[in-house]
Amino acid sequence: MRVEIWADVVCGWAHIGKRRLEKALASWEGEPVEVVWRPYRIDPSAPARAVPMADLLRDPVADEALRACAPGLSPTENRARVAGVAAAEGLGEQWGSEWRASTLEAHRLIALAYEKGGAELQDRVVERVLRAHFVDVQDISDLAVLTAIAAEAGLAEEAGYTGEPSLETLPGAELVRELLLVGKAKGVRTSPTIVANGLALEGAQPPEALREFLEDAARHTPRRLPAEVERLRLAESLLDQRDPLGTLTLLRPLMAEHGDDRGVRLLAARAYFASAQLNRARTALESLVAESPDDSYARHLLGRTLQRQGRHEEAASHLTLAAAMTPDYGTD
Repeated sequence: MRVEIWADVVCGWAHIGKRRLEKALASWEGEPVEVVWRPYRIDPSAPARAVPMADLLRDPVADEALRACAPGLSPTENRARVAGVAAAEGLGEQWGSEWRASTLEAHRLIALAYEKGGAELQDRVVERVLRAHFVDVQDISDLAVLTAIAAEAGLAEEAGYTGEPSLETLPGAELVRELLLVGKAKGVRTSPTIVANGLALEGAQPPEALREFLEDAARHTPRRLPAEVERLRLAESLLDQRDPLGTLTLLRPLMAEHGDDRGVRLLAARAYFASAQLNRARTALESLVAESPDDSYARHLLGRTLQRQGRHEEAASHLTLAAAMTPDYGTD
């Protein structure tokens, strides 16, 4: 059974949750479990160059946001509370983040570790990244720090690279961007979120709750969709969340491999329309309408596209026909 942990490596609860899951798995007697880490960003606006956390805590805007995370506690009090929980989980007395760091590059290393060496290599990398941030007080947005972690974890040996790997020259950026979109499409909203067999558990829950979750997941048999159908559904979920550019990113391989599929083309046209790429939307919709003149939705969307382009006479004919086929479209 695959257990995915969607988490950010600057999230203290992700570090705590890792230890708690390890305790839950230590007494697990069910089917073999593969733990895979997936990216989530709790601070997507973090600067590319890390800044001391003390500076962040002096920022009134950040202070207000941090207070909302733990009502009734100041950011300093909340940090002390989380550090106490971490100490109780065996993470050490001197534990805590000192840097506000972007985690994009760390997520790239973690994703690359799984792609090249599987769950065991990825776990070694994740453990070292978390330790670097919370225990060794290192800047995990620094490529030199991450390159050293990759070398220490054995990425070169596992992946078959010659020499010490430098993160500057290794792939993975596109993979992370796509995984972040997949998490968003799946509804991941917090770090950590544990997903297994279609079930999800939010937060760093106690080992007992995690074992119960694993038992439920092991009994659950989700419907397995073909990879192409799953990707299409995820892309549509992003459009429903008003992320048309994310939709187009997930659609890219489907458009390359299944460019004749009407469902793929229609979803792409909707995303083009929603992202104001009106020429592309018009081209796609004109083709769809020519193939299926009775597709009232495609015709309606073509009319709206032409309308936004100022081509009102052309738009009117399509909108009128669409409304005749589907009266609800006449009320837009």
